[in-house]
Amino acid sequence: MQLGATLRGKARLIASITPLLALTVAATLALMVLASAAKPAAARSKSEVGERYLSPLEMALSPDGRRLYVVCQASDELRVVDVVASKVVTVVPLGRAPRGITLSSDGAQIYVTNSTDDTVSVIDAATLKSTRTFSSGFEPAGIVTGPKGETLYVANRLSGDISVIDVKTGQEKKRLLAGRGASYLALSPDGRFIYGTHIYPNPGAFRTPPNSEITVIDTVRQTVVERKPLHNVAGTFHVALSADGKLGVVAQLRPKNLVPLAHVEHGWVFGNSLTLFGEDVGGTIQVPIDELDRYYSLPWGVVITPDKSKMFITTAASESVTVIDVARLLNLVHSRREPFVNDLSASANYVVARIPVGHNPRGVLLSKDGKRLYVANRLDDNIAVIDTAANRVVSAIDLGGPKTINALRRGERLFFTAAYAFQGQFGCSNCHLDSTIDGLQWDLEPDGFGKDIVDNRSLEDLSGTEPFKWNGGNPDMPTECGPRTEKFFFRSQSFTDHELTDLVTFVYSLPYRPNRYRLANRELTPEQERGKAIFERTTDKHGKPIPRTNQCVYCHSGPKFTNQKQVDVGTGKLTDRSPVLDVPQLRNVAYSAPYLHDGSAYSLEEIWTVFNPKDQHGVTNDLTKDELNDLIEYLKTL
Repeated sequence: MQLGATLRGKARLIASITPLLALTVAATLALMVLASAAKPAAARSKSEVGERYLSPLEMALSPDGRRLYVVCQASDELRVVDVVASKVVTVVPLGRAPRGITLSSDGAQIYVTNSTDDTVSVIDAATLKSTRTFSSGFEPAGIVTGPKGETLYVANRLSGDISVIDVKTGQEKKRLLAGRGASYLALSPDGRFIYGTHIYPNPGAFRTPPNSEITVIDTVRQTVVERKPLHNVAGTFHVALSADGKLGVVAQLRPKNLVPLAHVEHGWVFGNSLTLFGEDVGGTIQVPIDELDRYYSLPWGVVITPDKSKMFITTAASESVTVIDVARLLNLVHSRREPFVNDLSASANYVVARIPVGHNPRGVLLSKDGKRLYVANRLDDNIAVIDTAANRVVSAIDLGGPKTINALRRGERLFFTAAYAFQGQFGCSNCHLDSTIDGLQWDLEPDGFGKDIVDNRSLEDLSGTEPFKWNGGNPDMPTECGPRTEKFFFRSQSFTDHELTDLVTFVYSLPYRPNRYRLANRELTPEQERGKAIFERTTDKHGKPIPRTNQCVYCHSGPKFTNQKQVDVGTGKLTDRSPVLDVPQLRNVAYSAPYLHDGSAYSLEEIWTVFNPKDQHGVTNDLTKDELNDLIEYLKTL
């Protein structure tokens, strides 16, 4: 593919799509949502209802194999499919943004996590009615039932822990520390252990390789008994175990974020790979699924057939399912003495098929006999059905979503695909996992090799926060996502004018997640009130006036706590071309560690205890430890 055939047209588009238009798009979308929400359901037009997409994410199968329970994240529903008839028979309302699902050991109860509400819905499988709601940690995702059915384990993405909930009382008994962005759980076949993964790397030293873990929970003691280290891994997704419990597998990303992003055509930016663990391999072993000249981006869902002959992995950004011959994989693992996770010729030894499916395939599930594989095509609102013997799609189950594709959905598909990058290496969603962050720092080529190391910023509610980039070099979102991305990231001709407009529309539509640090009545605690006073103060503790431009509320002003200017706050590094930086918005700042423009601050506290020696980034050196804690507690509420 060649670069730049449409750059002049895109430049004209960028000139025409101004921040004002971006604001208009976001405001229009917000008004549409508000207007729709204000109407009773019966009064809404068919077109409004029809444009509500489903976004199937995860699935579970009834014990008799006749019902498929499908979690639809965008429509806040559980859709129940008759497997024989291949059609939806019931729709069950859930909480907001449901994400994970599991059944009780007898299949009588269905448990679904509601990530926005921080709850678990309990549904009676006989009546398909919601009967109870349990509370969990921040943004619950994956969920499994303990071996006796008495306990639920819930992975909480934002709080980075696992809730242990007593099913009988519905009360949370304890929280277990997990990896950052705890997301997916799997129970061993003997019920003794639960294995957990997390989508963000664990905190580590600045500019060192990322590290993740497999968190192992003993279900008898209900404690974490092991943390299997995963070196050079940032982003771990589904985890699965073989029926005999001797082989485990985790889908994962291996980023190359410590070298300049100038090696797209010479290697790869993300290694798409698996970690194998268990008795069959001994320890943990990482293996690639990419090929020498083609990449299979964002391995997400994974399952092993009952006879352990095959492994199926959804590659979400490549719109495909990768099929692995387990015997051939294990043979290679045992025959090679040296690690081969970076050997892209290795996958030819064990990958036996790449099956095209729909847009953004995520959850994957086997039928009881292992002859059919169900794949949730999140951005197609359907379930692909694969013949596991023939390795091909034989049908698709329509879940009943709208048949028209609007600009938001088109933009979402563009955001979550790797089809536009050179050799299909990556897409927007590789760095912004599930439209959030990746917890990594990158050396981007346009600024010069080894210059301007940048932390990945949040995408939540960006309208009114322009310009973009940490140096403020991109005046609007079309510039951020347009020719610059084509030339310096994707290394291939990418978005047309219309596609770029759709992508920008989608990015500007991303909302803030609920702030979990505010009280339910939106009031502040005494600590937060004291922190607010520090944030807004105009004099230091000795009565000396603080220069206006060094007051917190000067730079962090307005509804999103940014004055949209570029300033020098003394945090520039030798690697930076200029110490002048864009003022970031502070909404939901608690969710986006690490901090500062280059991610060098491990925590909010380090911003002022390590990186503000001359009081250039606000006056904080006169604060006591408790006062600084109060300031941080207030910032978490923004």
